[in-house]
Amino acid sequence: MDFRLNDEQLEFQRYCRQFASEVIRPAAAQYDREQSIPWEVMTEARDWGLSGMAQIERVGADPEGLMSVIYAEEMHWGCAGIALAISASGLAAAGIAASGTPEQIGRWVPECFGVGDEIKLGAYAVTEAGAGSDVKSLRTTAKRDGDEWVLNGTKVFITNGGIADVTVVVATVDPELGHRGQASFVVPKDTLGLSQGKKEDKIGIRASHTAEVVLEDCRIPLDHLLGGLEKLERKLERARSGESSGRASGALATFEITRPLVGASALGIAQAAYEWTLEYLEGQTGGGAPVLEQQRYQQVLADVATEIECARMLVWRAAWMGRNGVPMKGGQGSMSKLKAGDVTMWATTTLMDLVGERAGQSDCPLEKFFRDAKIYQLFEGTAQVQRLVISRMQRGEYAERREAIAALEGAVAAA
Repeated sequence: MDFRLNDEQLEFQRYCRQFASEVIRPAAAQYDREQSIPWEVMTEARDWGLSGMAQIERVGADPEGLMSVIYAEEMHWGCAGIALAISASGLAAAGIAASGTPEQIGRWVPECFGVGDEIKLGAYAVTEAGAGSDVKSLRTTAKRDGDEWVLNGTKVFITNGGIADVTVVVATVDPELGHRGQASFVVPKDTLGLSQGKKEDKIGIRASHTAEVVLEDCRIPLDHLLGGLEKLERKLERARSGESSGRASGALATFEITRPLVGASALGIAQAAYEWTLEYLEGQTGGGAPVLEQQRYQQVLADVATEIECARMLVWRAAWMGRNGVPMKGGQGSMSKLKAGDVTMWATTTLMDLVGERAGQSDCPLEKFFRDAKIYQLFEGTAQVQRLVISRMQRGEYAERREAIAALEGAVAAA
């Protein structure tokens, strides 16, 4: 077991921090204030090789799986909203990779990012009003009509919703089968019946576009069904016969892959808030003594630093497990996202309390870090849902261990 980053990972970490410091940070306040899409910064990220297919290839070639979480943390250290705008297309690409055929992956993943200097966007449309973390309750439908699928429904809180070049839509094919009756579909931009609904006015991550996706008799070709028709029919037949597939839904599988990335993104905010507070308090005095020499400040800063490190270890473990095909049977992916989101919300609040009145002013970076932090307890499964997932998976893992021990004991007794 080696917890050291290798030279390549350390150099990549420094490179991402340099981009975040020199390009993202100077633009953060403007895009946060205007809630506009940071196209200029996104173009710069492409020029630096920190977005698009070049970035996908870099992290995909990393055998330890840590490049992706290093990238997420450092970019979000710069600005969570801008970082999400740069990287959000990766969720749509992950959905395509999780469910698509090799031909579909080769065709549609590049369309989520664009090739060369061209910047394209992807969106992953799952959440609905009343069906956010509970994917079993999705009401968007997909019905076959000859050589086409017809999609109807409204998705809410979708990153890049309505402006994406490729939207991956999770829809219900057979409502009676719950999440096992669902499938994922690729809907290209300008498809008749696809439109943007309400654009959200958010408290944080304001440089990232979030809006409704409306599907009204939206028709797409049969081959836009990810995985293909034969695979879907086999899945539906197994579900109708009561046969267990042994797999989670496509949406849940995609989220499990991306949860460590969400955790790392949250930690970028926490680390930024911690570093800013250290710098701000340096040289400050209280009661005639430097505040950083006072136990009250030292206790708080030590707790914040420790919690960030704890969360980072969970994130790195889950990222390593995912990259190396180690099953996260105990909910390790959900643990990483849960811990990092909770730590970031707690850390930004605690550091604001430590700094005092200055922290509440709109020109104080802590105020923005605080606003950006909350979403990481909410999207891709709320903190409460993460706890339910972890509890369920822990019980399942424990039951498997008991069965294995019982089988071993039986074999020993028989011998």
